[in-house]
Amino acid sequence: MRARRRFGQNFLHDPAVIERIVALIDPQAGQHLVEIGPGLGALTRPLFAAAGALDVIEIDRDLAGTLRQEFAAHAQLRVHAADALRFDYAALARAPGARLRLIGNLPYNISTPLLFHLLGFSEHIADMHFMLQKEVVDRIVAAPGGRQYGRLGVMLAPRVQADRLLDIGPGAFRPAPRVTSSIVRLLVRPTPPAWAAEPYYGAVVAAAFGQRRKMLSNALAALLSPAQIEAAGVDPRARAETLAAPQFGALAQAAAAVIH
Repeated sequence: MRARRRFGQNFLHDPAVIERIVALIDPQAGQHLVEIGPGLGALTRPLFAAAGALDVIEIDRDLAGTLRQEFAAHAQLRVHAADALRFDYAALARAPGARLRLIGNLPYNISTPLLFHLLGFSEHIADMHFMLQKEVVDRIVAAPGGRQYGRLGVMLAPRVQADRLLDIGPGAFRPAPRVTSSIVRLLVRPTPPAWAAEPYYGAVVAAAFGQRRKMLSNALAALLSPAQIEAAGVDPRARAETLAAPQFGALAQAAAAVIH
């Protein structure tokens, strides 16, 4: 089946890479696995064989139909023809406290908005193993002070522990993309740290990185004064890329106190 550009499809086909990815995920019987964007089923088959049950979410209705036909005799493999960006992942949780394991070779054009969408379901998710553009994974795992450090990694930090597991060259896909891919493991924190619980965390991070070349005293002027920034334990002359996630949390708590 030909890849469709509008869906950002690049189909994984290298058997050695597939085997290595499945080993890193380590699926077990009884776990509730959910695969986003199964495509031609390269990961679907070994994941289902290992876990004995699998939900897959595929926006391409032709591919979804092909998978339904292939697994027609296996009721424990459920195909959802749906947009992953609009899907209700909470509906897949089978019992109170049950957590999902998400897996996917994500189209590069939706990876960031999908990650933010999934944050809204973090209480239902145990971990996520995603194949993303290497540049996106660089941003997720970047430490403060680096060029790649930015809003994406800081927003994910309170909710997940992120680890790069594997880089994958273009030749493992058909058609071959023009970029290197990486596998990232996002282990969901059962409870976000207290400093990130305030509703102003996202607003502070967005404002700070929206003008990342400016000092915080300027970038956060609509939320906090320089004195209030300093009272939160942060240098108002600092720039966003030098702050660790807990410092953004302190600023968010300061903003909440001021606004209330």
